[in-house]
Amino acid sequence: MTVWRRFALVAALGLPGGVAYAGDQPVYAPAPGWVTVAKLDTAAPPGANGGLILYDVQQRIEGATVWSYVDSAMKLDTPEALSQNSNVTLAWGPDKGDLIIHELAIVRGNEVVDALAGGQKFTVLRREQSLEQRELTGILSATLAVEGLRVGDILRLRMSTTVKDDALGGRAQAVMPVVVEPVRLAAASYRLSWQKDAPTKWKLLAAETDAKAQRAGEFLELPIAMPLPKPPEIPEDAPIRFQRPPLIEASTFADWADVSKVMAPLYATGGTIADGSPLATEVATIAAATQDPLARAAMALQLVQDRIRYLAVGMDGGNYIPQSPNRTWEVRYGDCKAKTLLLLALLHKLGVEAEPVLAHAMLGDMVAQRVPSALAFNHVLVRASVNGESLWLDGTGLGTRLGDIRDTPMLGHVLPVRAEGATLMPVELRPPARPFIDLSMEADESTSVDLPSVIALNMVVRGPLASMMTLATSQLRPKEQRELTERFLQYYVGQAQYETLESTPDPADGSVTIKGRGLFTTGWKMEDRRTERWLSRVPQFISFQPDRARPAWTTIPVATSAPDLARYRMRIRLPDGGKGYVIEGDQAIDTRVAGFEVRRSMQMADGIITVEETLGTSGIEIPAAQVPADRDSVATLIARSPRMIAPENARRRWELRGAGSASQLDAINSIFTKAAATADEKNVTPLESSVSFRRGIGDYKGANEALTRQIAILPSLSAYLQRSAARKQLGDLAGALADAEAARKLDPSSPDAIFALAMLTAERGDVAKAAGLFDERIALGGKTRDDFRASKAVMVGEFGDSAAALSELDELIAAKPGSPYLLNARCWIKATRNVQVDTALKDCTSAMELSDSTAGILDSRALVWMRLGRDEDALRDLDAALLQDPGMGETRFLRAIVRKRMGKTEDAAADLAVARQLSPSTERDYARFGLKP
Repeated sequence: MTVWRRFALVAALGLPGGVAYAGDQPVYAPAPGWVTVAKLDTAAPPGANGGLILYDVQQRIEGATVWSYVDSAMKLDTPEALSQNSNVTLAWGPDKGDLIIHELAIVRGNEVVDALAGGQKFTVLRREQSLEQRELTGILSATLAVEGLRVGDILRLRMSTTVKDDALGGRAQAVMPVVVEPVRLAAASYRLSWQKDAPTKWKLLAAETDAKAQRAGEFLELPIAMPLPKPPEIPEDAPIRFQRPPLIEASTFADWADVSKVMAPLYATGGTIADGSPLATEVATIAAATQDPLARAAMALQLVQDRIRYLAVGMDGGNYIPQSPNRTWEVRYGDCKAKTLLLLALLHKLGVEAEPVLAHAMLGDMVAQRVPSALAFNHVLVRASVNGESLWLDGTGLGTRLGDIRDTPMLGHVLPVRAEGATLMPVELRPPARPFIDLSMEADESTSVDLPSVIALNMVVRGPLASMMTLATSQLRPKEQRELTERFLQYYVGQAQYETLESTPDPADGSVTIKGRGLFTTGWKMEDRRTERWLSRVPQFISFQPDRARPAWTTIPVATSAPDLARYRMRIRLPDGGKGYVIEGDQAIDTRVAGFEVRRSMQMADGIITVEETLGTSGIEIPAAQVPADRDSVATLIARSPRMIAPENARRRWELRGAGSASQLDAINSIFTKAAATADEKNVTPLESSVSFRRGIGDYKGANEALTRQIAILPSLSAYLQRSAARKQLGDLAGALADAEAARKLDPSSPDAIFALAMLTAERGDVAKAAGLFDERIALGGKTRDDFRASKAVMVGEFGDSAAALSELDELIAAKPGSPYLLNARCWIKATRNVQVDTALKDCTSAMELSDSTAGILDSRALVWMRLGRDEDALRDLDAALLQDPGMGETRFLRAIVRKRMGKTEDAAADLAVARQLSPSTERDYARFGLKP
């Protein structure tokens, strides 16, 4: 249609005109205007939608053409609003319709300025904004920087677009967002109209409405006032069909069968693969390989998935019309339509019954509630039938192989595309045939439950995830590949320091195998004063806590996760041959609850515990009435998940000498040594992990060496302070002081650096200089002032005038009476300096009542008991503190003194040995207070 004929059509319909873009060329011509329903009020305050004060939308279905008219006005009442809205950008699809601009005006008081009168023209651009998502749309953008705009102006735009899609066989379809509360606009409305004899269906998805179509000449009109009431709140875990997207849609399709029939010719495969063509050769290769229709379907699907990359082409009618199989094979790219047609052609040539089905990848559960139209779908795939069984074959998928070809996508309802038409069909879900994650781990924990686990792992990844990993492996350098693999594994196995790690793709199987060996954070934790570890993945991966308490929600079911399957196997080699280690919880289970499927078996022999567990999801819906029972069942499932309980005398990290098995410890040392050699400026984690380990076992010499290497590679405040602490433990006060000074040079305001430097300065005899470090920061005031006052009091209390320190703490506590830190600090100074001991007990007890963590406070109070000569009370508190944190070296030292006083010489000697290993500086420090073993 020529430009002038198109404008003749505009005039004949009584529709507006001003600037029209027919194809991609602008033409300027006058035309009468639409009648805007919502009226512009220039005095209206800006609404909550970015200054928008008018939003009038009208859509008209005329035969196969849909006109969409928008009249909007934006109040530019601030410099920000002016900056954000002074450029106008409008988009349209030139292969399906036109963009017509009726008015672009500046409203300034009673003056209306035509923004196009001065010869300004829109610039037409083609911007492929979805190219990164592998999509070419062909959408054009008309853009204009409006001249002369000022703060306080109103920018008004009236425009129309037309859409006619020849692929729809003369049908029309429309969808438009609507405004819903709480958005507030001064004036907003929507109107849909269609020829009175046209069989048009419409539906407002956003809310229930009593709106009715009214006769208006040769048209029926449906007016809807906006904003619409806010849709009722729906739980996030409700099925999609309960959601209310802010949309209205209309269509002239008679029903779903009509949609099916209209689409059928687009997927006809007759003659699409010519004899002797390259595609015919591929067909012959598959046919020669097997007579099994299932295997043939799998090979054809693999061909389409692996050898045709995804690229959506929406231009030149491509929204619904697929490119030909020969073209797809020639260019080696295609979208879901092209891949589906190619796969259909291959399957039909191979004698496999198959048909295309339309689907919505995200809103499939809602399709049955929508108006019949092609707009209800955004995807197409193949449904093949083999031995009476439906196979859902998606050419845009990745990694599908014969072993999992029966797996089902969670698409809700789909529409088969048939020449005779079809109705909607539900996709019946089946559990995956193969685990997407298949993880086996061998853990050596034979030396101590406190040490990092030495684990060898083997993980097989299947499905789309495996394909993405294979693609990444082919595109990344080895270092980036390893980093990607480590990040992926972290979700399943936690933080780790790997000695070896490799990924091996298996294209034939559609999988990737990851093998690695390394150190993993120990799974053993102190819970309720006992050492235990989980043996099940259930607490990590399973949760079911839907809320259906509201009266309006009591009938809404719960949507569960799409079908998934994972298998885990772990063998743990325990210390002391497993002697004294027991299992609590359900060792064997086979249950289905709340959409989850759990199978577990477990055995323990020769000091090795073996756990095999399979976790799956089914995608089923849970009826609302069943939710309470399923919540209880899942809670029970988690609570009854098996845990390994270590004996009270389990070997700890400070008891490694004379360990019966040193394999775990030897492996840890070996792996840390190798990993440290790989450290560089971008990754000092291997050295940081080594420092943490060596400090934890009391190897301060090793920690000092690792920190020295780390500082040489990447100096940091933390590294200097850690080495300062290590050197103090080793008795090197000069080195410790030098490191504290280096840390403060990196950050002169760091409270940690200032405290470390001050304490070491005071320990070397210069209390006044140490106090001056704090005084500099105290004089600055601010929020940190009292923190520095407290730190100064702690330093003075240990090395200087205890009375002055206590006086300062008295003032601080008077201002902050509920601070357990300050109360404990005052208690500790009184106990160590043996002053005001009669009041120290109250300070410690008050601190304990206010604190969630009491181990350190119990240690302070124990020293008070010791000063009071009440050793039994002291021992009780020391025992309680060590139950919370058995690795407190200072507490072990105090308990050694108490036990020796009580005549428990062997126990005292054992405590002293641990104290000297974990905190060798404690004996020197406490000697200042007259505390000697």
